Amino acid sequence: MNDPKTPPPIPQPAFSVAAGAAPPPLGTNPDEQIPIPNVIAAIESILRQPRRLLYHLRQPGSARLIAAMVFVALACSLIYGAVVGTFSGGTQFWAAPVKIAAGLLFSALICLPSLYIFACLSGSPARLGEVAGLVAGLAMLMTILLIGFAPVAWVFSQSTKSVVAMGVLHLAFWFIATYFGLRFLHAGFAQHRENSGGIRVWTAIFILVMLQMTTAVRPLIGTADTLLPTEKKFFVNHWMDCIKEGHDSRPSRFDAPSR
Repeated sequence: MNDPKTPPPIPQPAFSVAAGAAPPPLGTNPDEQIPIPNVIAAIESILRQPRRLLYHLRQPGSARLIAAMVFVALACSLIYGAVVGTFSGGTQFWAAPVKIAAGLLFSALICLPSLYIFACLSGSPARLGEVAGLVAGLAMLMTILLIGFAPVAWVFSQSTKSVVAMGVLHLAFWFIATYFGLRFLHAGFAQHRENSGGIRVWTAIFILVMLQMTTAVRPLIGTADTLLPTEKKFFVNHWMDCIKEGHDSRPSRFDAPSR
């Protein structure tokens, strides 16, 4: 019999690996081989059993799973975008969701080829389909986390008129969601035990692309005379312009394109 004084084992985090040790092969745990039949199971897997999702991305017929993850990412980004649009109302009710969903999908698509190339240069045997699945998982986890932040974002959108404050809040939520999404992607490549230098370079590229996309499709929070900007700007310059004008409580000025 077990010693009653022995404390129960403490569950380990989903991505926990002993220092200097390689993660165990995917599928070692029978629970990881349980099929993922629908989007609900995919969401549960990425939140509770990410290794189960990683295992099935390597199996034949993973295209259906990837499509389900892309669907969840787009649906969640549309919902979060609707919350973003409540700050300004009007056209932003539909424009913000469309811009956020399209920006996320476009950023993932244009960064996918470079990720595959960096993975190959790092010695990873991952196929293009598996790499695409990891990016889809990254996007899905990001948007699921944003949905979790949506009620908080809505409260602030209804209680403040500061575009700068709302921009900072949404960026904070985005950075948190991106961190966990990238952690999932890195865990997937860690299974191949390759040099992760190239993947780290891609991580920086992906973050920069996403940040620039928020400026390329502005306004997301405030309003403007046009649906899309007529002036090209680097995202840092756009942020500086917003901060300089951000204390007069007139949202339409911050994102309006310069004439």
